[in-house]
Amino acid sequence: MSSMTDIVFLLLIFFMLTSTLVTVNALDIILPKAQGKTENNKSTAVSITKKLDFYIDKKKVKESEIEQYLLDNLKGSDQPTIVLRAEEGVPIEKAVKILDIANRNKIKVVLAVRPK
Repeated sequence: MSSMTDIVFLLLIFFMLTSTLVTVNALDIILPKAQGKTENNKSTAVSITKKLDFYIDKKKVKESEIEQYLLDNLKGSDQPTIVLRAEEGVPIEKAVKILDIANRNKIKVVLAVRPK
């Protein structure tokens, strides 16, 4: 029985250590709820916080530099895609600005929402 307890504790310690190494590639923002499925493609994430800070793949970018930064990031991509993650309460004008940039440059936009 004691050897079984040793194995269980060893496994517990192993999983506790390995779970701390897992990182999520997204900012911690509250998204609006929606139903539906999302695609799982390689893309560039654009996040807008309540404080109207713009992030492109976790890097803070000035609002005036977003278009050039996106074009540099998506250069050479066959199907350029932006995942737009606007936090709840962000003015719609800020999200529309990103949509306009994508439309001008023929970039696909996927809206990220929180599942119900």
